[in-house]
This record gives sequence, structure tokens and C-alpha cells, in this order.
Amino acid sequence: MPDKDRVKPTEAQLKARRSRSIAIALALIAFVVIVYLGTVLKLGPAVFSRGM
Repeated sequence: MPDKDRVKPTEAQLKARRSRSIAIALALIAFVVIVYLGTVLKLGPAVFSRGM
């Protein structure tokens, strides 16, 4: 596909995309931390001393 047929995003659109990506990454990290803490609280600290 030739480059002339593609739409180039503006600086504002690139900044908005970056901001959205950062927000999604932070939300994903928060979700992982919540699930991790929920697991530790439910199973207790003994989850770390169990054998594999």
C-alpha cells in the first residue's frame, strides 16, 4: 500500500494515543496487584511456603 493512501495522525492524536496506552497499562497493573493481594489474603501467607 503506497504511503500517500495512509492517514498520518496529528501530534494531538499521537499524544492522546500515548495517554490512553499509559492509562490502560496502569489499569492492568492495578488489576494484577488486586488479584495478587486477593490471593494472598484468601490463602494466607502460607501460600509462599507450600511445595510445588
